[in-house]
Amino acid sequence: MADFSNLRSLLQRRLDLIADHAFRDRDAAAHLEALKNVSEEIMAEHQRLRSDLPPRLNHFLTQASFSKALDYLNSGEG
Repeated sequence: MADFSNLRSLLQRRLDLIADHAFRDRDAAAHLEALKNVSEEIMAEHQRLRSDLPPRLNHFLTQASFSKALDYLNSGEG
C-alpha cells in the first residue's frame, strides 16, 4: 500500500493557502506564487504515485478536484 501522507499534506496546504486571506491581502503576488508552487508539488506527487492510486483518487487529481481528493483521503478510503 502506498503512503499518501505527503499528498494529503500538500492538498491540505493548498486549502490552507486558499483560506489565508491575510496573506493574499498583504502580498497578492506571493500568495499566487505559493498557490502555484503547491499545485505543482501536488501534480508531481500525483505523477509519482499514479500507479498506486485508487481509480477514484486518480480521477479527482486528474480533474484538479483537490478538495474532493483530500476528502477522499481523509475519509479513510485512501
